[in-house]
Amino acid sequence: MNWISDWALPKIQTLFGAKRDVPENLWIKCPHCGEMIFHQDLERNLHVCPKCGHHMRIEAARRLDYTFDPGWQRIELPRAPADPLRFRDQRRYGDRLREAQQKSGMDDAIAVAHGMIEGHPAVAAAFEFSFMGGSMGAGVGEGIVTAARLAVLQDAPLIVFTASGGARMQEGAVSLMQMPRTVIATRMVKEAGLPFIVVLCDPTTGGVTASFAMLGDIQIAEPGALIGFAGARVIEQTVREKLPEGFQRAEYLLEHGILDMVVRRQEMRATLARLIGFLRPPAPAPLAEEVAPPPPPVPAAE
Repeated sequence: MNWISDWALPKIQTLFGAKRDVPENLWIKCPHCGEMIFHQDLERNLHVCPKCGHHMRIEAARRLDYTFDPGWQRIELPRAPADPLRFRDQRRYGDRLREAQQKSGMDDAIAVAHGMIEGHPAVAAAFEFSFMGGSMGAGVGEGIVTAARLAVLQDAPLIVFTASGGARMQEGAVSLMQMPRTVIATRMVKEAGLPFIVVLCDPTTGGVTASFAMLGDIQIAEPGALIGFAGARVIEQTVREKLPEGFQRAEYLLEHGILDMVVRRQEMRATLARLIGFLRPPAPAPLAEEVAPPPPPVPAAE
């Protein structure tokens, strides 16, 4: 059978052309409705299913690109101590951390950038959920503090896109300390008279929800985002009651006054620009200096 692979197949490939390499993931399946979507159509629709409107999870860099005008700049964040507790469960925390860094290309689960949103200067921080579930450890806390300081320095509003499972258990009490630390950072922004806007994305739970994520001047969420502290099953077992339909979803929280707005991803940039314009109106133009009238003429001496 060697003549088939050594002689016949090369001849056939030469006659009909060699096999072309087909890129993978040309079609993406919507996790909500199961619709198969061509990747270019999904990209044009900002990773929102055109059939059911499901907002898919996106990377932090992509979210910043969707938010800012072209030309935004990412900020290098200070490095936090890696594995401060020498934690180990089934694997070492240091190994998990290095693996997440290699897969995501990020140092931790947050990215901070500054730029313009439809002409309005702003500072934004975005969580990376694929990095250990967007969990908040010392690195994420350092990112929020850096973003707050940059906002105060640039006299610009601070916008935070949250997508997190909560505090990072591998850092123990160090991760819990980031809750009051991030609250103080957002307080610093408010004391400077700057807007603090939080955009809650799917999912936002645990210690992130219990700290700075619920302290925004304006609370926005993407449609269908899961937002809460504990899981629904844990709550049902605690209160021993059946939870209502859509509990902990963005639309339910909007109806009960926890959120101010639920905004589709295609409208997020324009909405943020409009809110910044309301909260930070442009400085009035300086008034023209009034010219003093000339003094009356002195009568000539007789």
